[in-house]
Amino acid sequence: MAFTRAFHLHPASLFLRRSFTDPKKIIPFSLSMENPPQGYRRNVGICLINPSKKIFAASRLDIPDAWQMPQGGIDDTEGSRTAVMRELREETGVTSAEIVAEVPHWLTYDFPPEVREKLKQQWGSDWKGQAQKWFLLKFTGQDEEINLSGDGTEKAEFGEWSWLSPQQVVDLAVDFKKPVYQQVLTFFSPYLQ
Repeated sequence: MAFTRAFHLHPASLFLRRSFTDPKKIIPFSLSMENPPQGYRRNVGICLINPSKKIFAASRLDIPDAWQMPQGGIDDTEGSRTAVMRELREETGVTSAEIVAEVPHWLTYDFPPEVREKLKQQWGSDWKGQAQKWFLLKFTGQDEEINLSGDGTEKAEFGEWSWLSPQQVVDLAVDFKKPVYQQVLTFFSPYLQ
């Protein structure tokens, strides 16, 4: 499946908006982020790209043949920008990255019944799915920095990793995440060319 650009915006406008009180003032969307839909776990998604515009993805240890981009929950006391850098560090060991852009609204996916039941046991909460704030980050380090044991604060989630094309990222994802991945990669497509 080919990706088409659904947004015809200047790249800088992807994460900026005009202030309602002062039209001359430009502010980041994340300062005015709306609440996620009810019943969904707040989460950040990370589209990490290297200088060749390839996307970082890793194979899940708990789901055979399933690859994904890093993601994780937003703690009650933190904002989405803090959460994205924490999750990147926890899951990949990477600290050499810069936020380039963000999707200005929540994207959601529902858990299939068997996944929902498993996560209900694990988390102690019955979430319908996840509401995600997606960020595009530029990797500024060397591949040797990537460590799937993360920073040691959380249990490892991934077995192996690779730099992939947008289509490979979608093709290797679990089915219930594919629609969100397609939306994310379409939104960030100006940066992936």
